[in-house]
Amino acid sequence: MTIGDPAIEVRGLSFEWPQGKSVLHDCSLDVPHGEFWMLLGTNGSGKSTLLRILAGLLPIAGGKVRLRGQVGFVFQNPDRQLIMPTVGADVAFGLVEERLSVAQVRQRVGEALALVNLQALQQRPIYALSGGQKQRVAIAGALARHCDILLLDEPTALLDPDGQIDLVVQVKQLVKERQMTALWVTHRLDELDYCDGAILLDGGRAVDRGDPQRLKRRLTARQFP
Repeated sequence: MTIGDPAIEVRGLSFEWPQGKSVLHDCSLDVPHGEFWMLLGTNGSGKSTLLRILAGLLPIAGGKVRLRGQVGFVFQNPDRQLIMPTVGADVAFGLVEERLSVAQVRQRVGEALALVNLQALQQRPIYALSGGQKQRVAIAGALARHCDILLLDEPTALLDPDGQIDLVVQVKQLVKERQMTALWVTHRLDELDYCDGAILLDGGRAVDRGDPQRLKRRLTARQFP
C-alpha cells in the first residue's frame, strides 16, 4: 500500500442499538494510509460508535467496512484498558496470543515504549503514572503488536491542556515515522492544527471531509463545542 491509498474504507454503514435507536445511517468515508485524520461531530453524532465498529467491538447492521492492516484501539479513559500492575507487563500482555519467545517480547516492549518516550518507566506501577503517561502506555500496547491503524477515542479528554497537545504531537510523529494511519475522535478544534485531514459526522452520516483548517473555520462559525 502506498501513502494516500485508503487504509480505512466505510461504505453505507448503518448501526442501531438493540432497543431500536439508530446511530449511523448510510455512513461512508475513507481515511488515507500514512495520514493522521480526526473525526468530529456533536454528542450523539455517532463518532464513538463508528470507532468501535472499526475496532471490531460492535457489529454492523448494514454496509461494508474494510481495514487494510492490524488495528489498535485507545479508549478515552486508559484505566479501562490498562490491566497489569506495571508499564512493561501491560505492554507485554497484548503479545500473549502471538506466542513469542521471552526475548522477542522484551524487544517488542522496549521498542514500543521507546517510541512513546516511556522506556525508562518500564518497571513503574501503572497507578503511579499521570493521565498522559497512561495514554502513552495504551498506545505502546498497540505499537508492540505492530498495528497499522490506530483508533483513538477522545484520548485527551481527561488530560490537562499541556498534556493534550503533547499527546497529539506524539501521535502525529508516530504516524509519520512509522507510516501508520490514525483516526482520532475529538471535540477540541485546536487539535485540528496537527492533523492531515478531518471528517465531520452529523446525524449518523459523514457530511464533510478534507482540509482541517477549512472544517475548523466552518465549525467555529457554527459555534461547535
